[in-house]
Amino acid sequence: MGSHGLTKGSLAFLNYPAQLMFKSTKVLPVMVMGAFIPGLRRKYPLHEYVSAVLLVVGLIIFTLADAQTSPNFNVLGVIMVSGALIMDSFLGNLQEAIFKMNPATSQMEMLFCSTAVGLPLLIIPMVLTGELSRAWASCSQHLYVYLVLIFEAMATFVGQLSVLCLIAIFGAATTAMVTTARKALTLFLSYIIFTKPLTEQHGTGLLLISMGIILKMVPDPQSPVRSNPKSSQNIPQNEEEEKPLVPGSA
Repeated sequence: MGSHGLTKGSLAFLNYPAQLMFKSTKVLPVMVMGAFIPGLRRKYPLHEYVSAVLLVVGLIIFTLADAQTSPNFNVLGVIMVSGALIMDSFLGNLQEAIFKMNPATSQMEMLFCSTAVGLPLLIIPMVLTGELSRAWASCSQHLYVYLVLIFEAMATFVGQLSVLCLIAIFGAATTAMVTTARKALTLFLSYIIFTKPLTEQHGTGLLLISMGIILKMVPDPQSPVRSNPKSSQNIPQNEEEEKPLVPGSA
């Protein structure tokens, strides 16, 4: 909730290209924060850091190629969006640690607890500032807004549940890379659907993004090979069957 508020609030001090440059680097603080979260203490191989850097740089180049204005930086806006990045990196790794230390925790429980904690923190300022009453009056005058809000709530629920599933299965860093690659795919599809012209800068960004995704798919040569648990369980059973029932009868 705090990350979302800081991200939206930073637009009052930063233009969209500047904010997008910061948000595109989310995967890097997520990987760094994973080394300090108790219960994780993750250490990523070098090629995964290189993959994350290629993905981030490629997305920045691709998005800035279509920006009508250059990035405009403001100290307060930079502080706000940096705080949002720190919260995002901490939250993703914390959720992964909870799933790891408590395997019985489901994604639905995690989503409910996150929403239940953030809801009072959101309602109280809205009531004090009068935004809740103004929003209610505006929705009463435009009834179609309720349908839009219902659809947005359903889409947000599916999206957040999918992200939590990715965190539980693949980890916070891989999830951050998937969401970053999703941004690049969304931008690329918009160019195909709306027939926007692609420049050399777009091509460079897509090339770096593709290199980052391919490098991420390369397995780590130092990771241990997992043995088949079924085969390891069958070995002692077979040995026990071959042992004679009476000692010395063989």
